[in-house]
Amino acid sequence: MLEDSHVPMYNLKVVVRETGLKPDTLRAWERRYGLPRPERTSGGHRLYSQRDIETLKWLIARQQEGMSISRAVDLWNRLVDKGHDPLQDTGPPGVMIAPASSVQGEMIGDLREAWVTACLNFEEQAAEQIAVRASALYPPETVCLELLQKGLAEIEERWREGQADVQQERFASALATRRLEVLIAAAPPPVRTGRLIVASPSEEWHVFDPLTITFLLKRRGWDVLYLGAGVPPAQLEETVEVTGSRLVILSARQLHTAARLLELARPLAQHGILIGFGGRIFNLIPELRARIPGYFLGERVELSPQAVERILASSSPVPPVGRPPVEYERALEHFRMQQGMIEMHVWQILNPAGMPAPHLFRTGQSLSRDIMAALVLGDINLARAGIGEVEGWLRAHNLRGQIPSYLTASDLLRSYLHAYYEAVSIYLGEGPGSLIVGWLAGLLDKAGDGSLLVD
Repeated sequence: MLEDSHVPMYNLKVVVRETGLKPDTLRAWERRYGLPRPERTSGGHRLYSQRDIETLKWLIARQQEGMSISRAVDLWNRLVDKGHDPLQDTGPPGVMIAPASSVQGEMIGDLREAWVTACLNFEEQAAEQIAVRASALYPPETVCLELLQKGLAEIEERWREGQADVQQERFASALATRRLEVLIAAAPPPVRTGRLIVASPSEEWHVFDPLTITFLLKRRGWDVLYLGAGVPPAQLEETVEVTGSRLVILSARQLHTAARLLELARPLAQHGILIGFGGRIFNLIPELRARIPGYFLGERVELSPQAVERILASSSPVPPVGRPPVEYERALEHFRMQQGMIEMHVWQILNPAGMPAPHLFRTGQSLSRDIMAALVLGDINLARAGIGEVEGWLRAHNLRGQIPSYLTASDLLRSYLHAYYEAVSIYLGEGPGSLIVGWLAGLLDKAGDGSLLVD
């Protein structure tokens, strides 16, 4: 806020015109709540500053969100008592900051529970009103991390336990993303030098995490260019060159998108461009981090800005990452040529046996892409995590009654793996694809004695 915003220069008539409030209301608020606090002329007439007008507009906005004037004033005073300016909560040098602890009042956990319920019931207006209310009570970082991020995580967990379906998860994700984009649009202008790029690889449609990183960095004063998902490697290199970006941040949640992330990161690293990366898959498989030519940003997205600042301040070189062995590249090429025939063979075995067609297609698609991802990443055993994801997906559908109750997720997965093994044995044989055949044989040996497919 400009320094002259505190100078009293507007009479009552101007304030009425600017705020829409009646003179009696203004006088009542001043008398009862001490807001605003106009100066007086020598003749006793009120003089208001620009800050007084903005304060009144802030109180009106809280009323429009459903708060009483007394609660709005109480919220204002609590923020001020904690050392925060409700109109412009800034820290030197002009960087937006969040308070160490959220203000007291309506608990963020209660708001999150209500938001999750509204999303599960497809109540868009109710969910939006809850998000707006949270924004009136809490700093933007708290709304992002405690309401939206944790709310989405809870809905995803319910989906995995069969207590929610994919439509509910997608509905909640769309609402959360839209609200987060509003928070990003309201972030302050950058005050730090250098531009950062945030992007996701192709086929990574979960954009909430990279949007969260974008938001948190913008709140700390960084100039961030968010490119979204599906940026081709050549175009990303060109964008980095044109914008003079200091760092590219990439995010992936799944194994096959981690392989796509590697394909984006490798040419950037070869040109000496700094890379930061993170996402759910790197938390699930920590050893995967060593296969990306960049810096892991940490397991908690809220700490990514600090990690970014350490990367930019560090002079240590990026750890080198070698290419996969030649046999992996040959196996990948051979598998891609035979993938269609393999999946058709599996279909011919299992569809007549009663495996539901949608689950048959989804399982085949997931297994094939995770095998290819593991080959790109240089370790075929990484595909085991993808198989675990498939088993969780089948279990969720089984719990919701979309798969006959007498068929367990493990039964379905073992049946599929046996059929898949038969197909790869036929179409990959003893050639370059024998690496995949041998890996599947080992999995089936382990599953045959009733042990878990994935450790």
